[in-house]
This record gives sequence, C-alpha cells and structure tokens, in this order.
Amino acid sequence: MSKRPNFSFEDQHQGIVCGIDEVGRGSWAGPVVAAAVVIQRDKIPKTLLRQINDSKKLTAQKREYLFNKIQEFSHISIAEGSVAEIDKFNILQASLRAMAKAFNGLIIKPAVALVDGNQKPKLPCAIQTIVSGDSRSLSIAAASVIAKHYRDILMTRMANDFPHYGWESNAGYGTQHHIKAIEIHGVTVHHRQSFAPISKQMVKESSANN
Repeated sequence: MSKRPNFSFEDQHQGIVCGIDEVGRGSWAGPVVAAAVVIQRDKIPKTLLRQINDSKKLTAQKREYLFNKIQEFSHISIAEGSVAEIDKFNILQASLRAMAKAFNGLIIKPAVALVDGNQKPKLPCAIQTIVSGDSRSLSIAAASVIAKHYRDILMTRMANDFPHYGWESNAGYGTQHHIKAIEIHGVTVHHRQSFAPISKQMVKESSANN
C-alpha cells in the first residue's frame, strides 16, 4: 500500500502552518494557479483527511468533492499568475509570485509555509520546501486539490469561448489534440507566447501573412 500524505512535516513546526502548491506550470495556455491552505486540524474529520491526496492521483469528481469539503474545515486562498505575467517574468517566477499572492491572501498569518517543490517564494515567514510535497504533506495535498480544481474550472470556461482546443479536458497542456488545433486555428490570447511551441507557431503565422 502506497504511503499517503500526513501531518509529519506540519508537526515539526510551532504555530500555524500552511501548505502551498501550484498547478499549470507546464500548460501551454491559461494562468498558473496557486493555493495556500491552513487546515483546521481540531475541526476536520479524520474520515475526510484520509481522502485528501495529491490532486494528480484523484479523479475530477473526487477533486470537486474535496474542493468543497476542504473549505469547510480550512482557511484557503487562491491566486493566479496571468499569461501576461508568465510571458513577462517566466513561468517559474510567475509561479512563485502566485504562491506569494496566495499566502498573502490568507485571513490568518501562518508562522510556517510548507511549499511543494524546491523553490522558495518570497514570504514573510519560515519556509520549508518539500519535493513531491503534494503526496507527503496533507496541507500541501489540500492546496494541490484546491488549485487544480479551481484551474480546471477556469480552463473549462475558457474552452467555452475557444472550443477548438480541448481545454476542458487537456487543461491547456500540449496534447496531440491541442497541437493540431493550434496548427489549424492559430494562437489565442490565452496561449503563453514565451513557450517554445507557441512562439514557433506565431513565427509560422507571421511568415504566412507576409
């Protein structure tokens, strides 16, 4: 049986601890989304904790259920790094900025932030980075669920306006369907122009128009 996330990292610290994660870093379209979550450990049912896991290991239906339930027993904050920010600062910096915005949006101020990965956003508190944190820390796993479901909703809304690209199912990632749609229908305002596949397509479109 594979290990599930738990509170072992949270228990290493004093004071309020939040988990921070982002989703959409590798996507070709749409914003990167970060979430910060402080689980109210004295209120959240153990049966619910046992269901929280890395968002990538959960079905869309399960993520939606947990998205709603986690908010009942947690303080949460969600922030976006826009396509404009991604193209201006690069995807890593846009991700770190979104994490910082999510942290600063919390109504309570944690003493410690557990951050997924190995890069530290600029935060006014102690930071512990945890590689594969979304499968090891319950706070980070909860943040991954919140960020992932929120971003999926955003991408589905964008897909309603730009139906050719399959964003409601591929979330903007470089699937074969998405690649083909870009070749046929071109680049949209939601595509990240700083990403190589998109910039190459824009060069092609520019050449074809000249």
